[in-house]
Amino acid sequence: MLPAKSLTSFKPYWAKRFGVAPFLPMSRAEMEALGWDSCDVILVTGDAYIDHPSFGMALVGRLLEAQGFRVGIIAQPDWRSAEAFRALGKPNLYFGVTAGNMDSMVNRYTSDRKIRSDDAYTPNGEPNKRPDRAVTVYAQRCREAYKNVPVVAGGIEASLRRIAHYDYWSDTMRRSVLADSKADMLLFGNAERALIELTHRLAAGEGIADIRDLRGTAFMVPMGWKPSEEWTEVDSLAVPTPSPSRGEGRGEGGTRIEFIQQQRAHSVLRLPSFEQVEKNAVLDTHASRVFHLESNPGNARALVQGHGERDVWLNPPPIPLTTAEMDHVYGLPYARAPHPSYGEAKIPAWEMIRFSVNIMRGCFGGCTFCSITEHEGRIIQNRSEESILHEIEAIRDKTPGFTGVVSDLGGPTANMYRLACKDPKIESACRRLSCVFPDICENMGTDHGPLIQLYRKARALPGVKKVLIGSGVRYDLAVKSPEYIKELASHHVGGYLKIAPEHTEEGPLEHMMKPKMTAYDRFKQMFDKYSKEAGKEQYLIPYFIAAHPGTTDEDMVNLALWLKRNGFRLDQVQTFLPTPLALATTMWHTELNPLKPVLGGKARKVPVTRGERARRLQKAFLRYHDPDNWPMLREALKAMGRADLIGNGKQHLIPAFQPAGTGGARADRAGARPGLARPIKTRTATAGKSGGRRIK
Repeated sequence: MLPAKSLTSFKPYWAKRFGVAPFLPMSRAEMEALGWDSCDVILVTGDAYIDHPSFGMALVGRLLEAQGFRVGIIAQPDWRSAEAFRALGKPNLYFGVTAGNMDSMVNRYTSDRKIRSDDAYTPNGEPNKRPDRAVTVYAQRCREAYKNVPVVAGGIEASLRRIAHYDYWSDTMRRSVLADSKADMLLFGNAERALIELTHRLAAGEGIADIRDLRGTAFMVPMGWKPSEEWTEVDSLAVPTPSPSRGEGRGEGGTRIEFIQQQRAHSVLRLPSFEQVEKNAVLDTHASRVFHLESNPGNARALVQGHGERDVWLNPPPIPLTTAEMDHVYGLPYARAPHPSYGEAKIPAWEMIRFSVNIMRGCFGGCTFCSITEHEGRIIQNRSEESILHEIEAIRDKTPGFTGVVSDLGGPTANMYRLACKDPKIESACRRLSCVFPDICENMGTDHGPLIQLYRKARALPGVKKVLIGSGVRYDLAVKSPEYIKELASHHVGGYLKIAPEHTEEGPLEHMMKPKMTAYDRFKQMFDKYSKEAGKEQYLIPYFIAAHPGTTDEDMVNLALWLKRNGFRLDQVQTFLPTPLALATTMWHTELNPLKPVLGGKARKVPVTRGERARRLQKAFLRYHDPDNWPMLREALKAMGRADLIGNGKQHLIPAFQPAGTGGARADRAGARPGLARPIKTRTATAGKSGGRRIK
């Protein structure tokens, strides 16, 4: 991996003399109380301001404050005019714009494109406090407020829209958000490195249009622009795209790997243009495939994509943070509370995480429907044990309402803490899309020992009664460590444990890049065994997706039969939601498979479920037990030649009779809030999730 300048190695800006703000100011009065006459950076966010590292603007703001900059927050402004964007005056350096912790479209709409009734990131869950495509709208209003101030976009919405992408809500291909928002620069992924260096360079007098060498940044340039003459442009359509490998140069020694990396360091790969992918499904699929193959910070090339007469230029992804840097980021002086201006209002997202601790970042699972890969990357970034334990103590000592129960020690997954490739050189050269699909890579470490030790130390802290694991467990990794499963079942499950097989059938699982159900079966056997030994009645809560690309109605029938055999009655269920840049979204849009080469007539078709009724049918199979779904299911089963599953015996999926008062129209459950279903009298429990809110 290439070296990177440490986050803490920069000379602090002169304004550091003002010290630490109790909360970053949201008003002129707060600025004056701090002795400020202006802000150096103003951050605009679609979320309420909660000063906690789980919320992006707080993390970014405190990080810049630690560098000596004066940072103000404009949270959930009225976007209908530019006036609200002038609330803190003109920033000296730039506006930083984000939609918030969630994509604004995922936040507001269900997978059936219906408007949600609440917003978890808003006081009292009040809806309609942010615009659709918030990054674009906020950036435009910032520009109206102060024409000559640079605008920098970031966060998950910007990350997922950094190139041309399919937009599910308009059912069209859309341009890069840079083209629509007119932002000067986009920071993608976890952007601490680029953010700090960019801010110091702007403060030193450089123009934002002259800063073109930061990893993890994207910007628009004239067609054909290159940083210097030594750069070489490669047309992705003119060269073969290799299949994902465990490492170019593997077995050829470090010199070969270094040579490849040097070649790539000044090579930019041209993707098919917006105009091409808008009209051609094969080229759109190819662009998606190339984009994901160029995602490893150790070997990724810069990418460029034409948009009319201009190019969107993407520098390679950022270098992951070291453990010391992660500790620095999470150890900043957060108030660990919502801004006082919200008074007694409840902010659901805060209530959900206030007693949890994020121990790592990233995910090497590579699930095709998941946005973590595109945003946080595949390389796990870990906090130290000391840093995590210190945060638990801070929760215990400073967070009102703490009763001794830590609600989660996790992250994108519960059990990837300190898991990494065994050989850094292989890791830096690898081009696999997943380290665990179709099987766990022989180079991937699976030692859960550090995590087990962390669990034991956490629950031994004075004042801590219980430490629960709320993040989903990657069960194919967990089965490699029976000791971990024993520790988990014995001490860290509050009756239910979330896991995500997503489906039971090989077709959907292959297109999801998820493990086969044999891994689930092994995990369940071990979990049940250790739960029984601990004298506890505990259940697994499996999550499933309907209408994912690669899923047929026959697959859903088989999944429904599996659910019935295993005693599951799902309450809230998820229909596939195509989010920008995800590989599964490409499948859904093009009906082609980006996991395989597509040029030269090699494209492979993917079965896709479209239309409201077809999607409702697949979701209905997940709720086979609901009488309101029986008329639709009977009709479908008869059409499929599976009338043998209709009857009143145990071997049947649904009964032949229809209870009075059922089977009529009723409110769609797709927008329901996530939660657990009621238990039923079987050896397993029920569960589910909302329609599309869970991005992972």
